[in-house]
Amino acid sequence: MNERYAEKLSRMIQKETVSADGQTDLGKFYEFHDLLRELFPALFSVCQFRDHNGSILMRWPGKEHPEPAKQGLLLMNHFDVVEAAGEWEHPPFSGEIADGRVWGRGTLDDKGPLFAMLQAAEELVSEGFVPEKDIWFESACTEEIMGEGADTISKWLQEQGYRFEMVLDEGGAILTEPIGGAKGDFAMIGVGEKGCADIKFIAKSQGGHASAPPKNTPLVRLGKFMSYIDRSEIFDVQLSPVICEMLRRLAPHMEGMSAKAMAQPERFAPLIKRIMAKSSPTAGALLKTTIAFTRACGSGGNNVIPDEAWVIGNMRYSHHQGQEKSIEAVTKAAKRYGIETEVLDPGFESPVSDWNGRAFRLVEEAVGKVFPGTACSPYLMTGASDSRFMSRVSSSCIRFAPFHLSDEQMASIHGCNENVDVRSLVPAVQFYQTIIRSF
Repeated sequence: MNERYAEKLSRMIQKETVSADGQTDLGKFYEFHDLLRELFPALFSVCQFRDHNGSILMRWPGKEHPEPAKQGLLLMNHFDVVEAAGEWEHPPFSGEIADGRVWGRGTLDDKGPLFAMLQAAEELVSEGFVPEKDIWFESACTEEIMGEGADTISKWLQEQGYRFEMVLDEGGAILTEPIGGAKGDFAMIGVGEKGCADIKFIAKSQGGHASAPPKNTPLVRLGKFMSYIDRSEIFDVQLSPVICEMLRRLAPHMEGMSAKAMAQPERFAPLIKRIMAKSSPTAGALLKTTIAFTRACGSGGNNVIPDEAWVIGNMRYSHHQGQEKSIEAVTKAAKRYGIETEVLDPGFESPVSDWNGRAFRLVEEAVGKVFPGTACSPYLMTGASDSRFMSRVSSSCIRFAPFHLSDEQMASIHGCNENVDVRSLVPAVQFYQTIIRSF
C-alpha cells in the first residue's frame, strides 16, 4: 500500500504547478486536473465538477440531498506550489522515492495532504460507500500567491446559499514537543489564522544631487521608521483565549513551574508573555500583530537623492487588535517620520472557530483513532490559508493536515529538500476516511 500511494503522490509532484503573480497560462493547471482524473477515476465518476479559472470545486452527493444551507463537509487542500530555488538533494519536480521518502516541491505543501484527501474518497467510492450528506472538495491553484481561487469559490458558494457544518483545510500538523518542555506528540489543530495586509510606506522630498544631501532624506526617514518599529511595541500584546486553551492542554505534559504556569495562563499571563516573546519569533507572533518589511525602492541612480522612496510591509494582524486598529497603529507611527501610508491590500478577517464544537471534536476523535497516544490542542496560525475565505460559508473552519512532521521537514516547507515519509501516507488516508464517514 505504501509503495502504491508513494507512486501516485510522485506523479502529482512531477506535474509542476508553480503559481506566480500575473499567471496567464493556466495550461499546466488544467494538465494537473487531467492527472487527477486519471489517478482518482472512481471519485471523479460520482462527483459534480466545477472549474473556477483553474481552481477546482467538486461535490460528492450524499444520500440525504440536503438543502444548500445544511451541507455537511468541505475538504480543502491547494495544488499550486512555490518555486523551488536552491540546491536540492533530489530534483524538486522529480518526485523521487528514495530513503523511504517522496521528495519534491509540494510533498508537504500541499499535494501530500491533497493526495491523502482524494485517495481516501477514491477508496470509499470504490467500496460503494455513499455519505449521508454531501461531501465537497476544493483545491485552488492560487493559494501560494494569496490569489482569487478560494476567494471566488467561497463567494460562489455564498451566492448559492450553501452553508457547511465543517470545513477542513491544511494548517497544523502532528509535532513532537511543539514548545519547549511539552513532552510527547501533539496534533496542533488550527482554529483560526491571523489576517494578512500589505501596506506601502512612502517618504517624499525635493530630491537632488547626492553631493549635497540635506538631513532626513526619504531613505533615512524610512530607515528610522523601520528601526522604530523593530525596537518598539506599537501593537497590543495579549494571551488570546485560543493560546490560553493551548497552554492548558500542553501543561499536563510539562514539569515544574512551567507546568504550573501553563495550567493557569490567565493568572500567570505577564510571565508567560515574557517567556513566549523571548523564546522564538513564532511564539512571539502568537501574541500580537506583526509587520515585516519585505520590499523597498529608492532613486534610479547612485548619485540621486530620491524625490520618493518606499518600503512595503507585510502585516499579520491579531484577532484581538484586528485589521483596522492594527493599520491605525502603524499609520500613526509612520506619521512621526513624515511618511505616508497606502494600504495595498487590507486582507481578509476571519473568525476563530469553536474548539468545543463538533468539527474540532471530529478531528480529535480521528486523531485518537489513527494516531493513538497523540494529544490534541487548538492553536492559531500565524500564516494564511485559503480556509479564511470559507468563513463566509461555515462557522467551523479547521486547519489540520494529518502528517507527523520533524523539525527538518517543517524547515523544508517553502525551502529546499521538501519531503514526506512514505509510511505517513497510509494513516493520512485513514484520517480523511474517518472524517468522511462521520458525515
